[in-house]
Amino acid sequence: MSENAPVAPWYRQPWFWFLTIAPIATIIYGIFFIIVASSIDDSMVSDSYSKDGRAINMAIARDQRAQDMEIAGMLDFRGRDAELSLETKEGPADFPYLVLHLYHPTLSDKDRTIQFQKLANGEYSGQIHGNLDGRWYYDLKGPTNEWRVKGELYLPSRDAIAIKAQDTAKE
Repeated sequence: MSENAPVAPWYRQPWFWFLTIAPIATIIYGIFFIIVASSIDDSMVSDSYSKDGRAINMAIARDQRAQDMEIAGMLDFRGRDAELSLETKEGPADFPYLVLHLYHPTLSDKDRTIQFQKLANGEYSGQIHGNLDGRWYYDLKGPTNEWRVKGELYLPSRDAIAIKAQDTAKE
């Protein structure tokens, strides 16, 4: 090689690209994953395990109260209308209103609440807002929140869905 031979600029040197391609790719992947991680909602993560534990004990007591009252009924969805017939061990339920929470298994922004108004003893009616296709967990509560009936359902359903207070020891 002679002293007057032209030298290629740095960006045309193969060793430069060979040595810098791995660090550049790592920086690009790192930035990408930081953006993805910061944009995903972490709604399923809880920071207050102690409070959650106390709430679980209270929920078990409400489930036991519903079982003691022998609450059972039929839930029927017809378009945007929902109808509920509810019985207790003392006969048709006589609550001024009931609240049904529908929880999506993975997406908390799809959760729905339906308030049932009393039509007659044991008969309730409510309105649905939004689409309810797929798998849902339900949580039916009375006006004083002293009992709870919970379970799982799949919508849409052609037939009425049976709901019943379950034994908390089985779970």
